[in-house]
Amino acid sequence: MKKDTFTKKAGVAAVAMLSAASAGGASRSGAQESTQRGTVVVEAPYFCNVKALNTEERKKHEELTRKLLAKRRDMVEMEKGYEFQYAAEDVSVAEVAEWVVAESKCCPFFDFHIDLEKQGRLVCLRLTGRENIKTFIRSEFGLK
Repeated sequence: MKKDTFTKKAGVAAVAMLSAASAGGASRSGAQESTQRGTVVVEAPYFCNVKALNTEERKKHEELTRKLLAKRRDMVEMEKGYEFQYAAEDVSVAEVAEWVVAESKCCPFFDFHIDLEKQGRLVCLRLTGRENIKTFIRSEFGLK
């Protein structure tokens, strides 16, 4: 099979995770990548479906990813993942939900949690999952 590479992501580490399914560009360091009927093996046991979103959906998803990365007020490390926090005036629950719907199509291995806290002033997005998901999130989003 032909080996594919991913576009290096920038920016919930920005476009990294959200556009993890886009093909073309430089490969990420330390990740094993191969194609299997539209599925890209990123870091076992995580698989991103590169055909989950059409061109228009991918463009909108990448725009939302950039916004979420740029507007993030705080990031909290949790036992099984990370929580990204946003001011409600910067990012709406609807925008986070739209991002989750698209991301869940290409990266179904994530568990997504959306919370509205502090009397509606804080929008929170938690990404959690199986063993080693935090390593995957840090790699994909460029988190340190």
